[in-house]
Amino acid sequence: MRPISHALICERSRLLPSQPLPPYISFASGGFAGLCVDVALFPLDTVKTRLQSPHGFVKAGGFNGVYNGLSAAAGGSMPGAGLFFCTYETVKPPVAAALGSSNIAIAQALAASVAETAACLVRVPTEVVKQRMQIGEFTSLQQAVPTILKNEGVGRLYYGFGITIMREIPFSCIQFPLYEGLKVAWARAQGRDTSSLQGAVCGSFAGGIAAGATCPLDVVKTRLMLGADKHGVAYTSARDVLTRVVRDEGAVTLLSGIQPRVGWITVGGFVFFGAYEFAKKSLVRFSGHSD
Repeated sequence: MRPISHALICERSRLLPSQPLPPYISFASGGFAGLCVDVALFPLDTVKTRLQSPHGFVKAGGFNGVYNGLSAAAGGSMPGAGLFFCTYETVKPPVAAALGSSNIAIAQALAASVAETAACLVRVPTEVVKQRMQIGEFTSLQQAVPTILKNEGVGRLYYGFGITIMREIPFSCIQFPLYEGLKVAWARAQGRDTSSLQGAVCGSFAGGIAAGATCPLDVVKTRLMLGADKHGVAYTSARDVLTRVVRDEGAVTLLSGIQPRVGWITVGGFVFFGAYEFAKKSLVRFSGHSD
């Protein structure tokens, strides 16, 4: 009998589409998934942001106004998630073909990395505005965006782009090969393709593992986007954030918000991948496209 790992690699290769999905299917499916998860689980994200704030949870707002910033999140979630999946589903097949069936997980990680970079062009400005609304600095999207542009310039909307990429790429390199591998293993076990519900379960588990592993990067990213420590001293770089947090607050601070982050992404992964699989399968059937 062949080793299980080799069998899974071969099966995963067989199940990969030879042609990418039409861009409109992956974009629409991803946009639908992004909107569903952001709207449904926004309060957990707010709690996580406030736990990571240098001002502390209570001063950052506590449990009050947990939907502050929802308009920013909703406005960016659809194009951000849509762009991610459109890029991922387009890049994955040719990369997988170039690397061969023994390197499918690497191909998935590379495709996810390219997709994350593209999605962050939308996601980072959304995160900057959303998080500053979550801690009470602004009360509305209409107030936040013009004020930031006027007082700090358009570059401020992309403050933290580098650390966001540094967080998202490791996250996706863990999440997507694990998600795809779990789907293949489940499909093999039952002798047929996974359902949308089963895809949601795989995405939930993969997301929770990736969320816990990348929490320190998320703390650094949040602090950098918020701009300054509790004394108002501005952070100048990701390295500056890391050095000052460890020195002044202790290394354990890098795990701030890990419970709501893992909880949010575990539950969010279920909603996100379930919505994506459902929308993708529905659009594929409606369009008559065969992958």
